[in-house]
Amino acid sequence: MRRTRALSAMGAAVVVAGAVATLAISQSAQAATGAPLPAHVFAPYFEAYQGDSLSGLAQQSGNKYLTMAFIQTPSQGSCTAYWNGDPSMPLASSTFGSDISAMQAGGGNVVPSFGGFAADDTGTEIADSCTNVASIAAQYEKVITTYNVTRIDLDTEDNSLTNSAGIDRRNKAIKQVEDWAVSNGRTVQFVYTLPTTTHGLDSKGLAVLQNAVANSARIDVVNIMTFDYYDGASHEMANDTKTAAAGLVGQLQQLYPGRTSAQLWGMVGVTEMPGIDDFGSAETFTTADAPAVESWAASQGIAELSFWALQRDNGGCPGSGASDTCSGVPQSTWQFSHAFEPFTSGAGTSSPTPPPTRSASASPTPSHPASASPTPSHPASPTPTPTGGGGTGVTNGGFESGSLSPWTCTGGLGSVVSSPVHSGTRALKAAASSSDDAQCTQSITVTPNHAYTLSAWVEGNYAFIGTTGAASDVSTWTASAPGYTKLSVSFTSGSSGHLQIWVHGWYGTGTIDVDDVTVG
Repeated sequence: MRRTRALSAMGAAVVVAGAVATLAISQSAQAATGAPLPAHVFAPYFEAYQGDSLSGLAQQSGNKYLTMAFIQTPSQGSCTAYWNGDPSMPLASSTFGSDISAMQAGGGNVVPSFGGFAADDTGTEIADSCTNVASIAAQYEKVITTYNVTRIDLDTEDNSLTNSAGIDRRNKAIKQVEDWAVSNGRTVQFVYTLPTTTHGLDSKGLAVLQNAVANSARIDVVNIMTFDYYDGASHEMANDTKTAAAGLVGQLQQLYPGRTSAQLWGMVGVTEMPGIDDFGSAETFTTADAPAVESWAASQGIAELSFWALQRDNGGCPGSGASDTCSGVPQSTWQFSHAFEPFTSGAGTSSPTPPPTRSASASPTPSHPASASPTPSHPASPTPTPTGGGGTGVTNGGFESGSLSPWTCTGGLGSVVSSPVHSGTRALKAAASSSDDAQCTQSITVTPNHAYTLSAWVEGNYAFIGTTGAASDVSTWTASAPGYTKLSVSFTSGSSGHLQIWVHGWYGTGTIDVDDVTVG
């Protein structure tokens, strides 16, 4: 996410977390290990560079868990990390040690965060700065053993999203630390903090997770920064949080195809910015949004809820945005903290999340933004009478009528063209824009409770097909089809026999061509 310096003296964050990995404690471990965080935890960011008392503000605000921002190197090329990149603030018990111990004694804990906008922008994020994977891993391990913590946040944005060598080193270091934790009987969780659109991660954020899968690095939580969209639109921030998270779940479904919907939602983290964010008043997270998001987060079973930042949780500057010290909206002190506090619940998970494995779905994986199973964003078309020509129940599946009907396409972005085609003389062209994936949908009638296969011939980048309303909705996609390629996916119809089939492209990636859509 893009940030101005007003917000990001050291950055703002979004958390990427997931299921907790609690490992059996080895009898040979040299020090007692910390307890895993609750399965559902509220851990707002604490600006460690402000000079405030960590445990003092935690006690005043009622927060038992805090995410501490940030850890970085003092200069590009260094492999030694410090709090705020300040050599006078080493990763040692002398820096925040007593504060962290006080929080742990009270039943809470902290999540040290590496990176942040300023570090990511200047090349002082540890994996961007240091070219030795073992040295990067050693800094993560030092934080874990020095402060007896069990979760590390990796705030990855700005230039860190395009530094492919740094991304690869970071994920290799994560894998090394996870292996080290197993051999030393320690609990370690990694959270990736990433910017988001209102419909899920963009391609750069997806590439970070794809590289983690390729390196067998377990990412426990993916926490998205649901603010600073910088799209020039007015936002209802609570609703946008929900669509962004649903889009993320769809993306995670592609990366981790063996996980259930509940497990995927259990990998989601959300970080808000209370009040007016640094984009301006069009992005204002209100005091009414807070309880709505907390209730939704609890019902969905996400892993982590956070906000940037604790020092902003007061109403000291009405009408002002992008402040590090107040929200810009009328509120009582700690009002956002108190609204989110009920979210913390559940014991830490007692078994580690299985490490990801390489698969075809490990390549960058756009997904439908509205839900884990893509859902059309337009009203259902009237159910057509099956007429064949495109397969069981599909009307105009080859677009040979010369018109779209009965297909409907979002944003008017679908059209029938005469070239290129797979067969016959017509095909569908779906021209995705930066804000619309050009989804084209048709309602069909099939035999209830019957197994079918949906197929379509597609060409172009990021073409998707799928169902909505089947007994178990399905989808599949291809990242690149330079010539017509057949996509197929099997499903079982529901008890009514009525469902929708759909095709779409992906935001900002150009047009796709679709022909010969069948269900049989």
